[in-house]
Amino acid sequence: MTAHAITSLDALSALYPNPIVPASIAKEIDHVDANYAALIAASPFFVLATNGPGGLDCSPRGDLPGFVTVADTKTLLIPDRRGNNRLDSLKNILFDPRIGMLFLIPGYGETLRVNGVAVLSDDPELCGRFTMAGKRPACVIVVTVESVYFQCSRAIVRAGLWNPQTHVAKGAVPSAGTILRDITARDATVETFDGEAYDRALPERVKATLY
Repeated sequence: MTAHAITSLDALSALYPNPIVPASIAKEIDHVDANYAALIAASPFFVLATNGPGGLDCSPRGDLPGFVTVADTKTLLIPDRRGNNRLDSLKNILFDPRIGMLFLIPGYGETLRVNGVAVLSDDPELCGRFTMAGKRPACVIVVTVESVYFQCSRAIVRAGLWNPQTHVAKGAVPSAGTILRDITARDATVETFDGEAYDRALPERVKATLY
């Protein structure tokens, strides 16, 4: 495969000779306008891309629609909800504040891309604004927006992402417990993981630790 590696802009351009559609450029702006704000308000899920000393990372973020607040046309506020405490994204932001966000809306074909720079804030008043189930986030990610644009629906349509008929049946892919069991079984220094017990307890554990 390396014999056919694309290593220059000229070689890449030759593979994509069609000109860029003007709308593909026009849709990108440097702020969150009313239309883009409506998409963010409708989204219960986005993927957060960050860069750190160990390389790149991509992390899922989800909550009730509108959990990402548009404070103004240049500022987004994201509560850091409870997770696994690896803190990969947060550590990366401390190292490199540049981030990328991809918002998805169930049933909606277009996605929304936001790029900008982020800082972490533990301001008590700010964190208190995002209290859920009596618990507030440890910090809020404050994003200064640099570019915003929607992505057309081709990827969602090709994937059949919102089509219930394409949803994977339970048991068709390895469970979290199975993955952990098999990984630990290959390491003689680690006690074998009880995957079945993990899977049984997982649904209730998730519900009990959402916030």
